[in-house]
Amino acid sequence: MRKLFPVFQFIKYWLYQVNEHSLHSPFLYHFYTEIIKADSLTGFEKLTVLRKQLLSSKESLEVIELGAGSRVDNGQIRKVADIARHASTPPSFSRLLHRIIAQQQLNTILELGTSLGQNTLYMQQACPGGKIYTLEGSPAIARKAREHFDAFGANNIQLIEGNIDQTLAQALKETHKIDLAYLDANHRYEPTLRYFDQILPQLHDQSIVVIDDIHWSPEMNEAWTELRDHPRVSLSLDLFEGGLLFFNPEFKKEHYILSFRR
Repeated sequence: MRKLFPVFQFIKYWLYQVNEHSLHSPFLYHFYTEIIKADSLTGFEKLTVLRKQLLSSKESLEVIELGAGSRVDNGQIRKVADIARHASTPPSFSRLLHRIIAQQQLNTILELGTSLGQNTLYMQQACPGGKIYTLEGSPAIARKAREHFDAFGANNIQLIEGNIDQTLAQALKETHKIDLAYLDANHRYEPTLRYFDQILPQLHDQSIVVIDDIHWSPEMNEAWTELRDHPRVSLSLDLFEGGLLFFNPEFKKEHYILSFRR
């Protein structure tokens, strides 16, 4: 029954989603039409080549699983191709994160869950002069991600390896503020809320927090519902693939389910 949960949630999402014609706030209208909806495949050719290489890779890694969320279940030995296919952020959502960072001019990025580093590189290309802190629990996967960062010359990415329950506190000591946080690690209710609470003191009025797989399971759905109702959250956007949280106190507290093309 749990496997059917995302299907039922998508049906709900499809029934209730709206587009720009239902948006009256100038900020939200612009954000939707110029960032969420305005997808483009150009400018990501090298990353597209990397993804194709990973999807056809014959290499296997000994993976340490520290949280929930991976859709691949083949023991500790996992094929790189399977990780790229099932445990990495979809390219359409990575491009969205790129557009958010670039157009909102965000410079300090925190990513929980590096995986093979593809999504990290999409974000890095949006802020080559900024700083990205990305946390990965599996040493073998972190090693592959570092190879990719080196190949792209992405020197402004700091990969912190180890259990995020311990390494998040270390990462937060190195940042004064967080412009965008992307939570794509332990897909459970309690860790998701705990990570959010740890990050919260370093968020400011213009910060954006993105939660991945908000409808992947009943407990992630519950975590998303609780986070969007948090007193500091002024605007929440449900794109099904993920959820966006805003903290600007000038916004009227609202929640939207928005059409997003994968």
